[in-house]
This record gives sequence, structure tokens and C-alpha cells, in this order.
Amino acid sequence: MRGVVMHAPGDVRTEEREDPVIVEPTDAVIRVAATCICGSDLWPYRGQDPVNQPTPMGHEYVGAVEQVGDDVNVTKIGDFVVGSFFASDNTCEICQAGYQTHCVNRQPGAATGGQAEFIRIPLADGTLVTTPGRPDPELIPSPLAASDVLGTGWFAAVAAGAGPGKTVAVVGDGAVGLLGVLAAKQLGAERIIAMSRHETRQKLALDFGATDIVTERGDEGVEKIKELTHGLGAHSVIEAVGTQESMMQAIRSTRAGGHVGYVGVSHDVALPGEEMFFSGVHLHGGPAPVRRFLPELIHLIWDRKIDPGKVFDLTLPLDQAAEGYQAMDERRATKVLLTF
Repeated sequence: MRGVVMHAPGDVRTEEREDPVIVEPTDAVIRVAATCICGSDLWPYRGQDPVNQPTPMGHEYVGAVEQVGDDVNVTKIGDFVVGSFFASDNTCEICQAGYQTHCVNRQPGAATGGQAEFIRIPLADGTLVTTPGRPDPELIPSPLAASDVLGTGWFAAVAAGAGPGKTVAVVGDGAVGLLGVLAAKQLGAERIIAMSRHETRQKLALDFGATDIVTERGDEGVEKIKELTHGLGAHSVIEAVGTQESMMQAIRSTRAGGHVGYVGVSHDVALPGEEMFFSGVHLHGGPAPVRRFLPELIHLIWDRKIDPGKVFDLTLPLDQAAEGYQAMDERRATKVLLTF
């Protein structure tokens, strides 16, 4: 099969790889209908995460089940499925509490190599959710978004306590931040402030439900949020970047008693203890338990109540994945869809 492999920072190739096979009796193998490039894939692409050997890329996927192991009882061959980027049994005590990314029986690298024609999914019955039917081609981008960036943005909004009567600020205008805007809108937030300097992304944020745009960053961005909230700060802030600057911007934009939902993959973030102690701000986040939200998100997508697929603004064949990485790295694209 063809699949995307990163050999070194900036060196992404589409090449022949071995087809995945059933390894454990709880596995399934999926023929991928569409996959995509994640903002987190840019960390190793930029050399900020190590690339010690050729590494199959991708963890977002939708497709049809081709094979199942002997212990797979719910997922069936031929099902069209959406899965989380983490494998989980969805039955352990932690999963039942809604934190499938911390499943007691989780297996790392659930979707490693998702930018490929086929992918092996461990713990298939717990990880995969079958859609109501096979989606029309034009709908496929939306359930694909649900496999990570929509579910992650949704978790960020929930962790931030977004809801009726709340003002929500979103730090980060990548796919997760934009879909955090959509999630906050669906959760009933009264006011949603998107922080962005990128005109195309500003327009999409407004389309997803943002009421205000703030272009300032850092301390200036914090002051602008305070100006818009009578000096108090937002009730709920989504942090969707993962840098020191973005995290502190999020915390300082939050009012006392407010909540920060952080889902940007953390890189060299250090929290000042004394400032946090006196801030009165709640912090909650981490790798999103996408599986918790998939049934609801699929329902909203199938009923055409949300259209998260709009976040894809560049579609390329798998063989041109390297161009997709470059486009996202240079911010010429928000999120790249890869087709076969």
C-alpha cells in the first residue's frame, strides 16, 4: 500500500509500505476513505520533536472495515467507521468516566500511519464508531474532522466550561481552535471571541459562530479581552496552540473563577506557581478523549446541524502529501485533506 513516511524534519515522502494485518484478536483493519494532516504533525516536521527513524504519519481517518479479529463483536466487515486517534476499550472505569485517552488497557499509537490506504486499529470495538450509513462523498470531510480536531475542539470547550451566558475566548486559529469556536456555539455560549490575525481563518471563525475577532497577541491580546469583558476576562478560554506564550495568554485572559481548556500539544510550557496560585483560574485539558464525543458528533453531522468539514481548505492526493505539509507549515492552508 501507499503511505506517508517522515524521514527527517522537512522530509516527507509517500512510499510503498507493508499492508497492515490483524495482530491481536481485538484488531480491525480499515480501508481508509480519507485522511488528513494534523497541526501536531508539524512539530516533528519543523524539527521541534525528534525524528529518529522513518516514521509512518497520520492519526485521523474514516473508512470501511476490511478485516476484524476473532474477538471483535460490535464492529463488522463493511461498516463505515470513524475512530478516535487513541485506542481504548471504552469499558474500563476510566473510559466510563469519559477519559478514553487514559484507558487502563489503552494501546499507544492506535492510529499510527493513518495517512495511508489501510490502517490497523487496536481495540476496535471500543475505538471505532459506526456511522448511520456510508456517507456521500461531499460529507466525508466532516466525519473525518470528528476523528480528531472536532472532538479535540469540543473537549476544549467542555473543559473550559463553555455554555449559556458564557463569554468564550479562543487562543489559536488552527483547525482545533476554529472547531473550538464551533463547539462553543453549539454548547450555547453567548459570546465567542476568536483570536486570529489571518483573514481567511477569521471569516471561518465568524461562520462557525464567533461574535468578535481579536488580532492582538500576548499581553496586548490579554488587554483586548479585558476591554471586551468589562475588565474581568472571559469565563471560558480555549488554548489550542501549546506554546508558553499561548498558554499564558489563555490564563491571563480568564477571569477569576473561570476555566481554561487546554488541548494544544504542550512544548516547553512552564507555569509560574505564584501567578497561578493567585489567579483563581481552573485548568483542565490534555489529549482529548475524542471517543467520548463521537456518537453525538456523528449524529450532528448526519443531521446536517454542523459542517466541520469546512475547516479543510486544501485537498490533495496522497502522493502530494509533502506539498500539504509545506502548505500547512507556511500557513497557506489551515488543514489539508488527503484523498486516494
